[in-house]
Formats: sequence, C-alpha cells, structure tokens
Amino acid sequence: MLSEQTIRIVKATAPAVAAHAEAITRRFYSLIFSGNPEVKAFFNQAHQHSGGQQKALAGAICAYAANIENLGVLEPAVELIAQKHCSLGIQADQYPIVGKHLLVAVRDVLGAAATDEVIAAWGQAYGFLSTVLIDREAQIYKDQAAVPGGWNGYRRFYVEYKVPESETVTSFYLRPTDGGALAPFKPGQYITVRFHNLPTPTSPRNYSLSDRPGLGHYRITVQREGAQQPGAPEGLVSSHLHDQVKVGDTLEIGPPCGEFTLEPAQASGRAVVLLAGGIGITPLLAMLKNLADQRVTSPVYVIHGARNSRVHAMADELRMVAASMPTMHTHIRYSTPLPDDLSQRRCDSTGFVDLGLLRSVVPTNDADFYFCGPRPFMQLVYRGLKAWGVEESRLHWEFFGPREEITALA
Repeated sequence: MLSEQTIRIVKATAPAVAAHAEAITRRFYSLIFSGNPEVKAFFNQAHQHSGGQQKALAGAICAYAANIENLGVLEPAVELIAQKHCSLGIQADQYPIVGKHLLVAVRDVLGAAATDEVIAAWGQAYGFLSTVLIDREAQIYKDQAAVPGGWNGYRRFYVEYKVPESETVTSFYLRPTDGGALAPFKPGQYITVRFHNLPTPTSPRNYSLSDRPGLGHYRITVQREGAQQPGAPEGLVSSHLHDQVKVGDTLEIGPPCGEFTLEPAQASGRAVVLLAGGIGITPLLAMLKNLADQRVTSPVYVIHGARNSRVHAMADELRMVAASMPTMHTHIRYSTPLPDDLSQRRCDSTGFVDLGLLRSVVPTNDADFYFCGPRPFMQLVYRGLKAWGVEESRLHWEFFGPREEITALA
C-alpha cells in the first residue's frame, strides 16, 4: 500500500502535473522512443502525430492522481489498460523502462517544483500502479492460454473468405493454419493483427470480432481508413488488408482481448440498447447475434447511424438477425442519404443519432446502453444519454482514443 506521505505529496502536486500533463507526456514519448526505440513498435504512430496518445496518457495520469485514495474508482480503467496491454504483448519487465522515462519527463517539465521528494513520491505511486497492472495482465495471459484453443503471443490464421460489405468495408473470415481449436471469446472483444514488410513499419492493429462465438471462425470487418473523408489519406494497414491480402493468405493474430462485452446473462430482464455509428456496428453485431442465438427474451433496441446506403455496411445481416428475434427493434438513420434511400426504405429516418431519436425509439432510459462509433457520434450519444438521466453504470462504450474526448462534453 502507498504511505500517507506519498499520497499527500501526489495529491498536493497533482494540480501542477495536470496543468502540464500533455507537455509531460510529449516529453515522455520523446525520451522513450529515443532511449528505447524497440518500444516504438507497440505504438500507432498516427495517434502520436495526432496527439491522441499523449492526451490519453495525460488523462490516465490525472485520473490516477485524483483517485489515489480510492483506487476502486479506477477498476474499469485498469481493466481497459490491462486488456489493451495484453493485446500488444506488454510484459512486466517493460514497466521499469516506462517509469524511468516518465519520471524524467515530470522533472524536465516541472523544473524546480519537481524536488527529489516529489519525484520519489510519484515513483512510488507509479510502482504501486505497475504492480496492479502487472498482476492483472499475468492473470489475463494465464486465462488466455488455459482455454481450449487458447494461446499467448501470435498465431497464424489464413483468410478463408473475403467478403465486401459496402464500397468501403470488407469482412475477413479467419481460421487457424494449424487446424487446431479456436479459443472462445466474449461478444464485443477484439483480436490483434500484426504486420510485417509493409512500406512503412507500423504497430499491430486491434479489430473487433464482428461475428458471434461458436462458429469455428473469427471474423473482422475493416473499413478503409480515409474513405469517409474526401481527400483524406488512406490508412496504411486498412489499404493493405483491402488491396493486398487475398483468400488463402496468412495473418498473425493475437488472442481475443477487451472489456467491452455483452453476454446473454447480462441481458436478463432489463432492456438492452445497441447504438452504432458507421463501422462501430462491428462489436455490437457480435453482441446482437449472440443474443439472438441464445434466444434472449429481453427487449433489444438497435439504432445504426450511417452516411447512406452506398457505404452502409452489414445492413442485410442486421435485418436478417432482426427477423429472427421477435424482441428486437431496429432503426436505421442516414445523415447524408441518397435521393431514394428514404423512399426505398433503406433507412427509417434522416439526420444524426441524437437524443430526440433515442427517446422516440427506446421507451425507457432504464436500460443498458452499449455504443461504438467515430468520435462525433460518440460525443453526441454520450451527451444525449447523460442529459436523459441514464446512470453512468449503464453506459458501456468502446472508443479507440482518449475517453476524455467523449466525457468532457457531458
């Protein structure tokens, strides 16, 4: 446990650290990449250039300092970080490297305010949090390897099918090349894909599993990055998957990870609401198909926002699942519909997924809400649900970026 003195010093200096948090994290990444270049492989450099990774780390540091006397509040954040670390294969011996550079960054940015006593206290606080994460990650690794078909690290899979889902989205059906069993997963989890020999070296990528468990394959559904923004550069990895990876090719896959999950036992009684923006439908479709397969009788409401029918992925599959599930209610909304999208009933309404739509489709806020999508969608949904009075404990969401970008607007 942390000493009273350590807690006192961390809390006393937390405002100064918070005021310079992004400067500290920028300095930290500069130090660690120059001093230990091997760790660069774990980080998506696009997030580095956008500042997203720096903001995410800054938010995590500030949250830890603010709750250092009540770490139970941070359990969801710890689980999110541990799952992400395990998806990338982070090991215990890498934590001291991070700690060393982080403390140097704090001293460099805060200057005279970062006395030896202050640095010692933050070092102890980091060490304590490291132990919590290392212990949790060790358990995740153990659990991954223990299940039938489970593994640690990377395993080779071949592409059995490659199915276009829209002009910009393609699904990849994956099976292990060794012919062995396939590890189970929880609907909503993701797998990690590692790439070699790309034109520019890059970090592994996480992709949500878009089909339900128990089918003998994993399926990921990938949107070509940049395709949604005219003139934007195409993503290195998504373009490689779309253009270069063929049926029969092999990919290196990490085991399922992630804390954003929904299983049938969690849907007993209370209504379940699944809210998707664009490609954010992928983890929610896995949840939905599993609920349908298990014949859950709870009311299920699905709202999917997309631009129009040309880029709307998984539309037919969603309708097929809805037809098999009497308790399911769906609503499709297009923000920039084609001229005949509404008249041909390809969508139910036009505009953005906002509070007005939520209240018109979902009869009660006494439900569990699961949502995933691009940042503007997530911001609008989160703000709407908070305005509707939905308890924080009933909000479940996945966002591959700083969570403060979503919650700060509520």
